[in-house]
Amino acid sequence: MTRHLRLACLVAALAGALLTAPRPAAACPGPGDPCTVETGDYLLLLPQGAAEGPVPAMMYLHGWAASPEGFLNGRAEMVETTLSRGYALIVPRGLPRRGRTQRDWAVRDGGQHPRDDVEFLAAVLRDAASRGVDRDRVLLAGFSRGGSMVWDLACRAPVMARAYAPIAGAFWEPLSARCAGPVDLFHIHGWGDTVVPLEGRPIGSRLMQGDVFAALSVMRRTMRCDLRQPDERRADESLRWQRTWTRCALPGRLDFVLHPGGHVVPDGWLDAALTWFEARLAEAPQAPAATPLKALAQ
Repeated sequence: MTRHLRLACLVAALAGALLTAPRPAAACPGPGDPCTVETGDYLLLLPQGAAEGPVPAMMYLHGWAASPEGFLNGRAEMVETTLSRGYALIVPRGLPRRGRTQRDWAVRDGGQHPRDDVEFLAAVLRDAASRGVDRDRVLLAGFSRGGSMVWDLACRAPVMARAYAPIAGAFWEPLSARCAGPVDLFHIHGWGDTVVPLEGRPIGSRLMQGDVFAALSVMRRTMRCDLRQPDERRADESLRWQRTWTRCALPGRLDFVLHPGGHVVPDGWLDAALTWFEARLAEAPQAPAATPLKALAQ
C-alpha cells in the first residue's frame, strides 16, 4: 500500500468515525482535501457537533520538513483526541525557503523567507472561521520549528489566538526585546533535548537558536510579572517539573513544563494542553488585551 493510499484510508476512517456530514461551507472540498487561502493551504477536520454551531479549535504547526499529511499519518492518536474532545483541527502547510525542499515557517531568525506567515496564518484562521471554527476559542500549538513560530506569533501578534502551546521550540536570535502584548502560554520542553537545547545552539554559520529561559524572560518583562520567582513550582510522579507565573501587572499567564525526554511531543501533552486551555477559557473567554496585529514587536 502506497503512502498516499495509507493517508487516504486514514482520513476516510477519521471522517467516518469522527466527522459529521459537512455543512455547505465546511468541506475543502471534502474531508482530507486542503482548504486554500491566497498564499497557501491547510487541512481542516471538524468534530461531531460542528453542524450545531462554531466549535473550538487547535491549530497545529508542524515541524521543519514535515507536512499536514505527515501529521495526520503519524499522529492519528493526537488527531482522534482533538476531535473526540470536541475541537476542530487546523493544520497549515509551511513553505520551503528558496533552493530548499523542506517545508519551514517564517520564524524571525534573521533569514529570508518566501512568505509572511503572520499574515498567512491569520488568513487561515479567517477561512476556518467561515467553515465552523469559533475564532475566539483557538489554541495555537506547534512542535520544534513550528513551536518557534508559535512563540513568534505569541510575541508579535498576541491576538492571533486565545492561547499558545509551543513544544520544543522557542525564539531564534536575534531575540525580541519586548513583545506586543500579554498572552496565556503553555510551553513544554525536554530536559534532554539536543535538537533544540534549552540553552540554544548555532545552526551553521548564520543562524542561532535562542535560549528558552531568555524567551520566557522576554515574555515575563512584557507582562510585567514578578521577576523574583514564579508563584508556583511543582513536580509529579512522571518526572515533569512545572513553573507558573500569574502575578503579572498585565493579564495573562505563563506555564513552563520540563519533561525528562528529548526532542519529542511527550505522552499526555495534548490532554494536558487542552485541559489547561479550557481552564483559561473558563477564567476569561476573550484573549488578554494586546496591541493590534500590525504593531509587531521589533
